[in-house]
Amino acid sequence: MARITNAVATRRRRKRILKAAEGARGGRSRLFKNAKETVRRGGAYAYRDRRTRKRVFRSLWIARISAAARANGINYSRLIRALRQAGIEIDRKVLADLAVHDAAAFAAIVKKAQAAAGTGGV
Repeated sequence: MARITNAVATRRRRKRILKAAEGARGGRSRLFKNAKETVRRGGAYAYRDRRTRKRVFRSLWIARISAAARANGINYSRLIRALRQAGIEIDRKVLADLAVHDAAAFAAIVKKAQAAAGTGGV
Protein backbone atom coordinates (compact mmCIF):
# COMPACT_ATOMS: atom_id res chain seq x y z
CA MET A 1 0.00 0.00 0.00
CA ALA A 2 1.25 3.48 -0.86
CA ARG A 3 2.34 5.90 1.85
CA ILE A 4 -0.11 8.82 2.10
CA THR A 5 1.38 12.18 3.09
CA ASN A 6 -1.52 14.60 2.55
CA ALA A 7 0.94 16.97 0.89
CA VAL A 8 -1.83 19.08 -0.66
CA ALA A 9 -3.21 20.15 2.71
CA THR A 10 0.27 20.71 4.15
CA ARG A 11 1.33 22.86 1.21
CA ARG A 12 -1.92 24.85 1.39
CA ARG A 13 -1.45 25.47 5.12
CA ARG A 14 2.16 26.55 4.68
CA LYS A 15 1.32 28.84 1.76
CA ARG A 16 -1.39 30.50 3.86
CA ILE A 17 1.07 31.18 6.70
CA LEU A 18 3.81 32.44 4.35
CA LYS A 19 1.29 34.70 2.59
CA ALA A 20 0.26 36.19 5.95
CA ALA A 21 3.93 36.78 6.85
CA GLU A 22 4.64 38.85 3.72
CA GLY A 23 6.25 42.13 4.59
CA ALA A 24 8.28 40.74 7.48
CA ARG A 25 12.04 41.04 7.19
CA GLY A 26 14.44 38.24 6.33
CA GLY A 27 13.62 34.66 7.22
CA ARG A 28 10.50 35.75 9.09
CA SER A 29 8.74 35.93 5.74
CA ARG A 30 10.51 33.02 4.01
CA LEU A 31 11.09 30.24 6.55
CA PHE A 32 7.95 28.43 7.64
CA LYS A 33 8.87 27.98 11.30
CA ASN A 34 9.81 31.65 11.70
CA ALA A 35 6.84 32.84 9.65
CA LYS A 36 4.45 30.80 11.79
CA GLU A 37 5.69 32.55 14.95
CA THR A 38 5.51 35.96 13.23
CA VAL A 39 1.90 35.40 12.15
CA ARG A 40 0.88 34.09 15.59
CA ARG A 41 2.34 37.12 17.35
CA GLY A 42 0.92 39.48 14.76
CA GLY A 43 -2.53 38.05 15.40
CA ALA A 44 -2.11 38.49 19.15
CA TYR A 45 -1.02 42.11 18.71
CA ALA A 46 -3.90 42.78 16.33
CA TYR A 47 -6.41 41.34 18.82
CA ARG A 48 -4.97 43.41 21.67
CA ASP A 49 -4.73 46.62 19.68
CA ARG A 50 -8.29 46.47 18.36
CA ARG A 51 -9.26 47.10 21.97
CA THR A 52 -6.49 49.60 22.65
CA ARG A 53 -7.50 51.69 19.62
CA LYS A 54 -10.83 52.51 21.26
CA ARG A 55 -9.09 53.89 24.36
CA VAL A 56 -6.57 55.87 22.32
CA PHE A 57 -9.25 57.53 20.19
CA ARG A 58 -11.37 58.42 23.22
CA SER A 59 -8.39 60.13 24.87
CA LEU A 60 -7.64 62.00 21.62
CA TRP A 61 -11.25 63.22 21.43
CA ILE A 62 -11.14 64.35 25.06
CA ALA A 63 -7.90 66.28 24.47
CA ARG A 64 -9.40 68.05 21.45
CA ILE A 65 -12.64 68.89 23.26
CA SER A 66 -10.71 70.14 26.28
CA ALA A 67 -8.55 72.47 24.18
CA ALA A 68 -11.57 73.90 22.35
CA ALA A 69 -13.55 74.22 25.57
CA ARG A 70 -10.76 76.21 27.23
CA ALA A 71 -10.69 78.50 24.21
CA ASN A 72 -14.39 79.12 24.90
CA GLY A 73 -13.84 79.88 28.60
CA ILE A 74 -14.88 76.60 30.23
CA ASN A 75 -12.95 73.51 31.23
CA TYR A 76 -13.69 69.98 29.97
CA SER A 77 -15.40 68.53 33.03
CA ARG A 78 -17.71 71.54 33.46
CA LEU A 79 -18.59 71.44 29.76
CA ILE A 80 -19.54 67.75 29.89
CA ARG A 81 -21.62 68.37 33.03
CA ALA A 82 -23.33 71.37 31.41
CA LEU A 83 -24.12 69.34 28.27
CA ARG A 84 -25.67 66.61 30.41
CA GLN A 85 -27.74 69.12 32.40
CA ALA A 86 -28.88 70.84 29.19
CA GLY A 87 -29.98 67.49 27.78
CA ILE A 88 -27.65 67.80 24.80
CA GLU A 89 -26.81 64.22 23.87
CA ILE A 90 -23.77 64.48 21.63
CA ASP A 91 -20.94 61.99 21.84
CA ARG A 92 -17.29 62.85 22.23
CA LYS A 93 -16.38 61.78 18.69
CA VAL A 94 -18.81 64.23 17.08
CA LEU A 95 -18.00 66.96 19.61
CA ALA A 96 -14.26 66.62 18.87
CA ASP A 97 -14.93 66.73 15.13
CA LEU A 98 -16.92 69.96 15.59
CA ALA A 99 -14.15 71.41 17.77
CA VAL A 100 -11.58 70.80 15.03
CA HIS A 101 -13.55 71.51 11.85
CA ASP A 102 -16.35 73.90 12.88
CA ALA A 103 -15.32 76.13 15.78
CA ALA A 104 -18.42 78.34 15.44
CA ALA A 105 -20.79 75.38 15.88
CA PHE A 106 -18.78 74.16 18.85
CA ALA A 107 -18.94 77.62 20.44
CA ALA A 108 -22.71 77.69 19.92
CA ILE A 109 -23.07 74.32 21.65
CA VAL A 110 -20.94 75.55 24.56
CA LYS A 111 -23.06 78.71 24.93
CA LYS A 112 -26.30 76.70 24.81
CA ALA A 113 -25.01 74.25 27.40
CA GLN A 114 -23.84 77.04 29.69
CA ALA A 115 -27.16 78.86 29.41
CA ALA A 116 -29.19 75.74 30.18
CA ALA A 117 -26.92 74.71 33.04
CA GLY A 118 -26.85 78.20 34.50
CA THR A 119 -23.08 78.63 34.39
CA GLY A 120 -21.84 81.89 32.94
CA GLY A 121 -18.29 80.73 32.43
CA VAL A 122 -15.13 80.09 34.35
